[in-house]
Amino acid sequence: MLLGAVAFAAVGCNGTNGDTINVFSREDGSGTRSAFTELTGVLVENEDGTETDMTFSGASFQNSTNAIMTAVAQDKNAIGYVSFGSLNATVKAVAVNGVAPSVDTIKDKSYELQRPFNIAYKQSNIDSKPLAADFLGFLGSAEAQEVIDAEKYIVTDDNAPAYAKGSDLTGSITIGGSSSVSPLMEKLIEKYCALSGIAKNSIELQTIDSTAGMNGAIGGTFDIGMASREVKDSELEQGITAEVLAYDGIAVIVHNDNAVEDLSMEQIRQIFTGAVREWSALA
Repeated sequence: MLLGAVAFAAVGCNGTNGDTINVFSREDGSGTRSAFTELTGVLVENEDGTETDMTFSGASFQNSTNAIMTAVAQDKNAIGYVSFGSLNATVKAVAVNGVAPSVDTIKDKSYELQRPFNIAYKQSNIDSKPLAADFLGFLGSAEAQEVIDAEKYIVTDDNAPAYAKGSDLTGSITIGGSSSVSPLMEKLIEKYCALSGIAKNSIELQTIDSTAGMNGAIGGTFDIGMASREVKDSELEQGITAEVLAYDGIAVIVHNDNAVEDLSMEQIRQIFTGAVREWSALA
């Protein structure tokens, strides 16, 4: 069965020909899953306007980016998806519709699987905490853009102003949410503390998922929430302000010994809905 016009290396050369594809996906609440299912068509709009996530029920669901990469790295028949900025050499990213993920292809939008990294907060909460306001100012600075670029994400402002430290930076702040945004945020916190002189333990970073990040910003548990997806209208309606921190690709990953190099978007959809279960179907 041929599922598209994209050519493939022979899958049989890696010993997986005819073997069941082991699908790894993220848990409910994950911003990466939300963005991935929407972009690939795994999320289906119903006639009544509601949406249904058609992710294969037999998938193995993991609760973090690192868990997905570890699982795929240990399973020759595995496929999963992770933040491009978190990608490492333990797994292989395949091209999508003939385009490999890279900073350049994400930036010029030729690589189709991409999404924003968002932060969200309640302005009244920020106004009462000079440290939080100063950190937000830093996130829009030239120095923050340098960190974003160095970590293989796409900056939002090529002409951002230099960071200017504020005053009365006492107390502490809490940031929480997406496990995809968290590694970048950790680097940004390190840079901020180095520039401002603020002790790193003044900023608590909690890694959970995007939904928890937005709910934390809404409820005040987090001064700043993180989401690796678009912020929903229903979340904005509860009084939070959202800003794009950076842009990121979603890399579709397989085991390093897997011969597959390229998948069409339709093939990805069929794999992750369970319509295609064998690697041999991709030959």
